[in-house]
Amino acid sequence: MELERERSEHTLRAYSSDITNLYAYAIPRGASNLAGLDLTLLRSWLMELQETGLARATLARRSATIRSFLSWAVRENFIQTNPAIRLQSPKREHRLPHILQNNQIERMFQPTAPAPPQSEGKNSEPSLEQLALADRNKLILELLYATAIRVGELVSLDINDLDLDRRTLRVIGKGNKERTVPFGQPALHAIDDWLRRARPVLRSDRSGTALLLGSRGGRLDARQARQVVADALEALGDTAARGPHALRHTAATHLLDRGADLRAVQEILGHSSLATTQLYTHVSVERLKDSYQKAHPRA
Repeated sequence: MELERERSEHTLRAYSSDITNLYAYAIPRGASNLAGLDLTLLRSWLMELQETGLARATLARRSATIRSFLSWAVRENFIQTNPAIRLQSPKREHRLPHILQNNQIERMFQPTAPAPPQSEGKNSEPSLEQLALADRNKLILELLYATAIRVGELVSLDINDLDLDRRTLRVIGKGNKERTVPFGQPALHAIDDWLRRARPVLRSDRSGTALLLGSRGGRLDARQARQVVADALEALGDTAARGPHALRHTAATHLLDRGADLRAVQEILGHSSLATTQLYTHVSVERLKDSYQKAHPRA
């Protein structure tokens, strides 16, 4: 493998460890040689590894290692067939992030005054830059919830991607696919505040056509946007929701809860498959069942 595939020493050690681990599992179960391995045993091995809490990436690597190793064994005539051809990592249950409740969304968007500089006195007023950053942070939250776009799509927006008359955004999503996403009146107000009074404060020679800017005037990066969301969710104090995707999933769930068409939600989210969007219907149904159990006298 070192000569044929030019693998590093680290990779070779990992492969060797994976194969050793498999045989430590297989030998006590009667598979003392390559011919004793079968798909059922290989799957059982991976399931046991998963139950120990092994990382998904490590499980995937071990699956790939064994498939490659047994393919080599077939080529070298140690075994006739490869039992690992259909071997895949165990799939974990797909869980969506926590969904914010309506009252939490309302609280998240309540205006808060920017903190004055710590070096200044208690009565000092926030600087223009602090006020501008507060407007920007509000817009980040408004757009992520109003449009359900991904954080990478958010920070890639340019000013000319906005159509304020129609209240829509032009978004370039995964696979370089373009879609148009609507937004509501609160987001429109946040955009107006940002463009009219805040963005000019932060603008610099590095700003270009970027809609959202960092504190130094360049295009806002995804890490900064994630931190804004993390701070806002932590400030709520009563949710386990974390990260921009929580707002995306919340928006999708709220749309479906209020009767939005599944195909329309698929288009808004930019999902290539309707099956991905249907995950949100499961969340909505579970919320409905939970409400029924709590409220109906004969539940």
